[in-house]
Amino acid sequence: MLKEAEMQDARLAAQLALLLWPSHSLKEFVQEMEELIGSPNAAVFLAFHHDTAIGFAQCQLRHDYVEGTTSSPVGYLEGIYVMKSFRKQGYAKRLVAECEAWAKGKGCKEFASDCELDNEESFAMHIRLGFQEANRIICFKKRL
Repeated sequence: MLKEAEMQDARLAAQLALLLWPSHSLKEFVQEMEELIGSPNAAVFLAFHHDTAIGFAQCQLRHDYVEGTTSSPVGYLEGIYVMKSFRKQGYAKRLVAECEAWAKGKGCKEFASDCELDNEESFAMHIRLGFQEANRIICFKKRL
């Protein structure tokens, strides 16, 4: 079962987000999920196996330039996670489809995402889900 997260689901979504981005805190993610769930420009979807939340996808509208796109706003897959024991069973595909439908409902003509250059598992998932590689970049920084 899939559902769009509601305010009472913020902690569940935060717990899954923490598995994807472990350098943050649960408290930070609960607050962030509450903000996203309450925003008209974002959506969080949860995947369940029986009564257990086993995956989530977070999407937002991006109005700034998105690599490889020609329209604005663009629906953007900000994060997706499915517990390892439930991968390759169609959960990610259904979560992304929900995000795409949400973005289309917001008037988007394009949907985009990204992953780190060395994240081969994420890259392969994106290709399986119909994404096309738009560009590869290396970002630089310098302390002033």
